[in-house]
Amino acid sequence: MNRIATAFLILITGFAGAASAETYTLTIKDHKFDPAELKIPADKPATLVVKNLDGTPEEFESKPLRIEKVVPANSEATFQIRALKAGRYKFFGEFHEDSAKGEVVAE
Repeated sequence: MNRIATAFLILITGFAGAASAETYTLTIKDHKFDPAELKIPADKPATLVVKNLDGTPEEFESKPLRIEKVVPANSEATFQIRALKAGRYKFFGEFHEDSAKGEVVAE
């Protein structure tokens, strides 16, 4: 196979893998995440949509997931999550750490 065909095959395979990632949604309402515990399959990439239903912005942050982004009021943000090993991965809303807490559980 020539180099261009090989590169194309790798590119298409990568897009197919990304397209097959399941999408999971978290909502922020009254400065709390719902669900507070989000279960996803281990060892598979996923797409995470965070919908902020509050009238104020919230910063979605997770050091274990390597995500940190402000989600403006009444809007949403989408994140790609790498394939995770089985375990618990904490996240929180930096602007309301006392109430906006949760975990992604990969199993």
